[in-house]
Amino acid sequence: MFGNIIAFRKFRPGGSPLGEEWSGFHYFEMFLTNGQFWTVFWNTVILGGLWLLIGFPLPIILALLLNEVRSRKFKRTVQTVTYLPHFLSIVIVAGIVFQLTNADGTINQILHFFHVEPITFMQKPEWFRSVYIVSEAWQTVGWGTILYLAALTTIDDQLYEAARIDGANRWKQTWHITLPGIRPTIMVLLILNIGSFMAVGFEKVYLLQNPTIYSTADVITTYLFRVGVNSGQYSYATAIGLFEAVIGLVLVLSANFTSRRLVGSSLW
Repeated sequence: MFGNIIAFRKFRPGGSPLGEEWSGFHYFEMFLTNGQFWTVFWNTVILGGLWLLIGFPLPIILALLLNEVRSRKFKRTVQTVTYLPHFLSIVIVAGIVFQLTNADGTINQILHFFHVEPITFMQKPEWFRSVYIVSEAWQTVGWGTILYLAALTTIDDQLYEAARIDGANRWKQTWHITLPGIRPTIMVLLILNIGSFMAVGFEKVYLLQNPTIYSTADVITTYLFRVGVNSGQYSYATAIGLFEAVIGLVLVLSANFTSRRLVGSSLW
């Protein structure tokens, strides 16, 4: 944490680890007036927002569906199949994505079968976000159900029995018993997800992107890697990282306060 001081000092490799001289807010002014930074900033916001809207509810939905399955063997099979992608390396997942989306990949072969022109997915900026969200969902949704399935086991079965006696169908039982029962878990995970809203996964984005799709695929973490590690602008990169961290802190505090006021569940 103390290393963040070089965001306010001019750092030179080989010199003092805390920088050579004070530069004040010079590096913050640099990225705030840099048009390229705002491009990657909004790319990060859009990609993080899409994942929060689409990716966050998916484990909840899958957990609710698995909770309704009465065949234990089928339930375990689905859980195993959906968990497995989580254990794959990001490099392997990126390789699978490229194999599926390249010009002669599986998806384009299917499109060719239906006499549809092939699509160069990874060379068209408008397709990157869709490819990323789908691949991220495939890899993480199954693993994300674990906490929700654990929370579902804590709900008292007598509540469901009373609801059935009162004539409640499965949908009403889910809406009035199951969802309120796992609401604290949902809110805690939502707060954590909002806190990491700006920290879009570096590894997968970096492996999938290329210069032709930077307009939508370049995010803050990959931009930091280029200006910090590749270009050696350590103070500038630290200033951007500190800016991103402050935004994450504000989001966590705001989400925690709102959750505590509205639903009574929060991290602290």
